[in-house]
Amino acid sequence: MNISQSIEIREKVIDIIRAFFKNQGFREVFTPILVPVPSIEPNLEVFETLLRTPSYGRASPGKKRRAFLIMSPEYSIKKLLAGGIGNCFEITKCFRNEEEVSPLHNPEFTMLEWYRVKVDYREIMKDFENLFLKIIGRNKMAYQNEAYDLTLPWPRITVAEAFRKFAGKDVLKVTDEDFYKIFFNEVEPKLAKSHKPFFIYDYPISQASLSRVKSDDPRFAERFEAFLAGVELGNCFSELIDWQEQKNRFEREKVLRHAQHKTDYLIDEDLISALKSGLPEVSGIAVGVDRLIMLAADVPEISDTLTFPAQEIFKI
Repeated sequence: MNISQSIEIREKVIDIIRAFFKNQGFREVFTPILVPVPSIEPNLEVFETLLRTPSYGRASPGKKRRAFLIMSPEYSIKKLLAGGIGNCFEITKCFRNEEEVSPLHNPEFTMLEWYRVKVDYREIMKDFENLFLKIIGRNKMAYQNEAYDLTLPWPRITVAEAFRKFAGKDVLKVTDEDFYKIFFNEVEPKLAKSHKPFFIYDYPISQASLSRVKSDDPRFAERFEAFLAGVELGNCFSELIDWQEQKNRFEREKVLRHAQHKTDYLIDEDLISALKSGLPEVSGIAVGVDRLIMLAADVPEISDTLTFPAQEIFKI
């Protein structure tokens, strides 16, 4: 695919996304890319820089502050939700360091996040189905010489069911270190053979740091991921609104970051304060826009959808 085609398809997909949410009355928000405290996922690494104000000699030596490129706009959007903005979405650039540059990864990427108030994760599944069909424009899709059936509703399977059926394991007895090894090597490939998109939902609580605990089974959290053609497209939570529980989880994740020798930084106390002030019942999802474009354009790598992929401009 040439540069002109890449630009055209990207533009069309983003236009469809904007129209989809604007037509439903969602507010488009624009939150900062450079922040003093990024999200604290234990397995992700950040890009760090130094924010400096000018120095005018001894009387005014200037200030220095640690600053980070966001891995997700989630924390900032939740502060807006606590302020009462209501249903909203954002399309923004995000950054993740120390990840292999691969067919599905680029250190700088485009993220779509949207949030619906007064709903849980099941409503976001419906949103995702309808948005994806708008992007593709039909119920059938060809991708890399394989045919996929997008007819609604898409299959839904719990994590526990999937581990039991496809790996012969009780997910609650699987250690955190082995969880994704089993998921990506045994579970996801078998689900992908159906040649349909699917939602896998209700993750063990240890795999859902920002999501609400299921009221009928506190061993699991209200989280789902969307997959198609072996590609993870979206990660959704019924959002945790209990500020004390969220702070406790952040503290645990901070310990895990330290154990994995990740960059150390503070917990976002402004987010905790926002949760204290009152976050409405809300569900939200993060979607990789470059991956949506990759599927829509029928290309094998997200670098084919980018005008300046990292592997070319950094020679890596």
